[in-house]
Amino acid sequence: MPAASTTLRTLAVSVIALLTVTGCQALDDAGRAMGRADIVNDLAARMDRALELTYSAEYQMAGGQRASFVQSQDPARSSYTWPGGKLTVTDEATTRCDTDGDRTVCTVEAPPAPNSKPSVVVFAEAELQGLVTPPMVMGRLTSAALDPDAVITERSSTVVGHHATCVDVRQNAESFTACVTGEGTLGSFTGQLDGQPVELALSRYQEQVDGGAFDLPAGADVVDRRTAGP
Repeated sequence: MPAASTTLRTLAVSVIALLTVTGCQALDDAGRAMGRADIVNDLAARMDRALELTYSAEYQMAGGQRASFVQSQDPARSSYTWPGGKLTVTDEATTRCDTDGDRTVCTVEAPPAPNSKPSVVVFAEAELQGLVTPPMVMGRLTSAALDPDAVITERSSTVVGHHATCVDVRQNAESFTACVTGEGTLGSFTGQLDGQPVELALSRYQEQVDGGAFDLPAGADVVDRRTAGP
């Protein structure tokens, strides 16, 4: 499996190793540590498997705004659309679109390295835009699992008709609540990013993708930098 697709699983393996060492201090500490390790491992494994799926997910954000994420296989391609922007990664190009008022400008650049998962590349860019992504959630959960003062509670729930596992994390740093569906899709997140409150909730999930989801927005101005000179 390409290295880029093991991001979440690697996080889980690392935290399990650290928690196992910490848990050797006392029997009750060991029990709590392994419980946290199990939670991290389960959610990371789900999200990692989701990188191999074809699906589309629509999200409701605070203030009535919406975002969507789609990915398909053979060929592998992904796209994340948020208020004011869109990023699409295929085996032909990486395309970033920005909307300002009535004008949308799309910049087309070379595709990522052949061993890179399009979804991982999309998630990395989405985080730069202040958006919630599965890797970001796993990073928060990993940090909480390593915090001895954090309280992590796991519960079962349902998100748009899909079974989900939710975790409530209470800690001095940043408390949050997140849900992950059985398919590995991020179901919801409530917390803070850069000190600002953030809410994201899955509103629709489909195991199929409209091919038009990877097209450029209608009427967009296009700047193609793949063949531009120095």
